[in-house]
Amino acid sequence: MEPQGLVFVVTGGCGFLGSHLVKLLLETEPELRELRVFDLHIDPDLLPKDHGRLVLLEGDVGDAGAVGRALDGADVVFHTAALVDVWGRASDEAIARANVQGTRAVLWGSRLGGVRWLVFTSSMEVVGPNTLGDPFLRGSELTPYRTRLAEPYARSKAQAERLVLRSNGATVSGGRRLVTLSLRPTGIYGERHPVLAQFYRRAVGRWLPRTLPPHAEHARVYVGNVAWMHVLAARAARRSPSSVAGEFFFCYDSSPYASYEDFNMFFLGAVGLRLGGRKLPDAILSLAAWLNALLRRLLSPFWAYAPLLNPYTLAVASTPFTVRTDKAQRCFGYRPLFSWDEARARTVRWLRHLDGAS
Repeated sequence: MEPQGLVFVVTGGCGFLGSHLVKLLLETEPELRELRVFDLHIDPDLLPKDHGRLVLLEGDVGDAGAVGRALDGADVVFHTAALVDVWGRASDEAIARANVQGTRAVLWGSRLGGVRWLVFTSSMEVVGPNTLGDPFLRGSELTPYRTRLAEPYARSKAQAERLVLRSNGATVSGGRRLVTLSLRPTGIYGERHPVLAQFYRRAVGRWLPRTLPPHAEHARVYVGNVAWMHVLAARAARRSPSSVAGEFFFCYDSSPYASYEDFNMFFLGAVGLRLGGRKLPDAILSLAAWLNALLRRLLSPFWAYAPLLNPYTLAVASTPFTVRTDKAQRCFGYRPLFSWDEARARTVRWLRHLDGAS
């Protein structure tokens, strides 16, 4: 008698998004029989204690053999593993290896292992913001935009997404067809967000300077809702594949549109941090960003100098970029699982536990 239920795989399952997705799958997916967590470094402390269904697999997503073994006999794959870097901490080659070669390995392993459904975690940066300052306001997947893939990370995610979507309908082991789709989250926030934790820990005298224009609104999305969209998209791929096959979807929720700094203060302000008064002049900010970029190049042979402020991050954060998720609502019934109030409360609660803060 064949075992009942499906085998799921989450690549990057110990990462920021991946660990939230693992938890949500265990809590909400009735068809789940086995959940394989594949990551470069397995951290059991980040994962729920579900020894009956959870299988931990350590490996490099760029290693086709390791990926193939992890995906062998699986039914559903969530490919969340990625090297996210817009600060220059990793080389262009390392980013391409993780994001492009890793995606090729997942697609190869899916075909060889008989995977039926593949959900890819893309990024809003495959669209924008561009470095020209062009705003994107309440845009949909059909809204025209001058995309400029100026950085290795954005280029690698765009290339990986193309590979995934072109593989929709590919024949897999056993003769069945692979269903693929891609989700494009906006800036994700929530518990264990590394940059938010960095802002909290580096605040001087509980104070942060204002550096960005307050009018540059961005759409941010709670990590739990990103994970939930993955769950719903995979269900739609299984039950109504024509509604999602070969498609990409913006991923956003009901979080308020705000500038990066004002949005972060919804959480940092609740744990005692203050945002400085007047914004620094644009010329000074631009000069500081270019100096940081120059120092990074000069120091790279000796030291990994990679500050948060560089010309690319300044241009992106200064450009309004907001989206809506009508397509996901229409095609597979997406609605946020967590309200804005819940998302904010969960994020603030996590921040209060950093460094023993009360």
